[in-house]
Amino acid sequence: MAVYTDVAFVDLELLLTRYDIGTARSFKGIAEGVENSNFILQTDHGSFILTLYEKRVSASDLPFFIALLKHLAARGIRCPVPQKARDGADWVTVNGKPAAILSWLDGLSLQHPDRAHCAAAGAALAELHEAGHDFPLVRANSLGLADWSKLATATQSRAGSVHPGLSEIVLSSLADLQSSWPHNLRRGIIHADLFPDNVLFMDGAVSGLIDFYFACNDFYAYDLAVMLNAWCFESDGTYNVANGGSLIAAYRERRTLDAAEIAALPVLAAGAALRFLLTRLNDWLDHDPSARVRPKDPREFAKRLMFHRQVRSAEEYGL
Repeated sequence: MAVYTDVAFVDLELLLTRYDIGTARSFKGIAEGVENSNFILQTDHGSFILTLYEKRVSASDLPFFIALLKHLAARGIRCPVPQKARDGADWVTVNGKPAAILSWLDGLSLQHPDRAHCAAAGAALAELHEAGHDFPLVRANSLGLADWSKLATATQSRAGSVHPGLSEIVLSSLADLQSSWPHNLRRGIIHADLFPDNVLFMDGAVSGLIDFYFACNDFYAYDLAVMLNAWCFESDGTYNVANGGSLIAAYRERRTLDAAEIAALPVLAAGAALRFLLTRLNDWLDHDPSARVRPKDPREFAKRLMFHRQVRSAEEYGL
């Protein structure tokens, strides 16, 4: 979450005339994140999130995202629910940007998850996959393998300014992944960005999943690989096999991993590391200084990528 586009109070008051969610009591921008402009909105009816969609979120994708949130919520997944405007619209336009008002979820994201938190998050991912299996809409992964080449090309000449040799790491990794990427794994709806800041906890249990704006149809095991990258590395770049083992075990209790998915896990994990390395590198190099958001350092994912390239068996992740 972040703030790229300001919303004046007069604009907020005008917006609320289109909804039946009460009168504004407080309104504050959320500085964390990198993709959209987000605000905490409190009214006399409750708390909400106002999101203005920017950067990588296209208005043409909003019907997919909004329908998915409704589908998952109806199947018991604790996720934000879009609020309908009085005219029945699921989303509107604010300051020239597509926008939606979503229900508020209680809970806190964790900076240092332990084994129990990783297990709870792994179980939540499996439940999400099961809940989305009959979702009828389809969206391709807009940051999948085919898109990494474009990002690599866009950042190639400047990558060395961030870290010596980074361009060579990116290009060699990309070539390896293009030749080894799997094609026939089980697929369906995935979150594709289930980092600790997108999982809320209360009393040690998952209380909500948020930020579904990279959700798409892709390999289920790729979603698990994203989580291994996001939840199971220490600040010095070492892999925490205990956290990884807990996350995978809890996932497998609710959804099986077949032999092909297990065998592909090192390649998928390297791919996930490259994906976040490239998007963070792009944001780092092309940061808008007027945005109230700090770009995330891409170098930590370079370390994770190099780790995955040395892995020869999924057992090294804690299976």
